[in-house]
Amino acid sequence: MFWTLELASHLEDAPWPATKDELIDYAIRSGAPLEVVENLQELEDEGELYEGVEDIWPDYPTQDDFFFNEEEY
Repeated sequence: MFWTLELASHLEDAPWPATKDELIDYAIRSGAPLEVVENLQELEDEGELYEGVEDIWPDYPTQDDFFFNEEEY
């Protein structure tokens, strides 16, 4: 399983929380690249709910990871 920022960004608008099967269905319906579907299929399926992209790819950058001060602009 190999995630990139571009691949993971296809799941930002997914209906969270979601199960593995729901995420695969969403990725297919939304036209995400095949690599996204393949990565999701490689997840261990224990029936758990994923709360966000960070649960799938812990290194996914969040708003806090960027040093952009919105108050300055």
